Amino acid sequence: MDNIADPGIHFDENGVSNYVHEFNQAFRKRVFQGEQGKKLIEKKIKEIKKDGEGKQYDCIVGVSGGVDSTYVAYLAKQYNLRPLVVHFDNGWNSELAVKNIENIITTLGYELYTYVINWDEFRDLQRAFFKAGVVDIELLTDHAIISTLYKLARQYKIHYILAGNNIVTENILPKAWIWDKSDWLNIKTIHNQYGNTKLKTFPHMSFWRNLINTYFFKLESIHILDYFPYNKQEVKEVIKKELGWRDYGGKHYESIFTRFYQAYVLPVKFGIDKRKAHLSTLICSGQITKAQAEEELKEPLYEPSKLKEDKEFVLKKLGFSEQEFDQLMNDKPVPHQSYANYNGRHWKYYFKLLDSTRSFRRKYFSKVKPQLNP
Repeated sequence: MDNIADPGIHFDENGVSNYVHEFNQAFRKRVFQGEQGKKLIEKKIKEIKKDGEGKQYDCIVGVSGGVDSTYVAYLAKQYNLRPLVVHFDNGWNSELAVKNIENIITTLGYELYTYVINWDEFRDLQRAFFKAGVVDIELLTDHAIISTLYKLARQYKIHYILAGNNIVTENILPKAWIWDKSDWLNIKTIHNQYGNTKLKTFPHMSFWRNLINTYFFKLESIHILDYFPYNKQEVKEVIKKELGWRDYGGKHYESIFTRFYQAYVLPVKFGIDKRKAHLSTLICSGQITKAQAEEELKEPLYEPSKLKEDKEFVLKKLGFSEQEFDQLMNDKPVPHQSYANYNGRHWKYYFKLLDSTRSFRRKYFSKVKPQLNP
């Protein structure tokens, strides 16, 4: 990371950035490897299995065809868990992602639940976010995935979600590059202003529903990869060998839209190269050197022919003319805070609620940690 990628970066007297300090702090508090990690995750696995007795499933695993979710599904099998395996199809899957998911299901012997988004609604939402000029267009997919998983958890009375989020490959990410994934109010406000299609089926979760899921339904998101020595390259080799997994290139490039968004929209409109954050995390976790990261950053984000192909595909699918889209790309970025959001009064009420129910929560919900942004 540098002050070009994030003007808000700062350094201590030794020239060490705040991101390094934040990574080290997160690693110390939330990563458990070796014998400690083994004991903790085995204890949690026993808890999951006990809770799942007499149920069809004992946990939920969301799969995208990417590295992290594939390895989570693989680990669930190693521990003889019975996950409800869910894929969220937002209309942007690459053929390779579909094949990877098929291999996961076939090899591990799982059943797959696929939620297919209403494309007319989702396209209208994505168009609205482009028109709004906000940075986190992937907020739409992320929010819908979380909402879908939580709804299925309630439906099947499952209390545990095994998530692929992890510290050692994902911890560094400037707050200015993303928005709160639980913020349904921000999504709804932007769509009300720029959308045209009525949202009848789009999976969503209000601020209060999120709290109910966490504290009253006792739904827990377990970041299982933080309990193992998680080396990205080594894990890729494991899932290639065991599951026939095939690499798709950049981080989250299993989605055509994500590839176009990260490799074109973010750098061109917002001046953001997400590789800097991903590579910085890998440097902090000792998986690559700074020199290796610098060499990778010299590579183009897009091959010209692939960019042309993807841009034509995305614009046609979203219903934008090239002139209209280029104008949106040239418009000045607008912060999410310019639209109504949960980061104001709702948070004030939330913390007031926490204070007033502290003794009650300690008695009944002491084992449950809030996952407002899983």
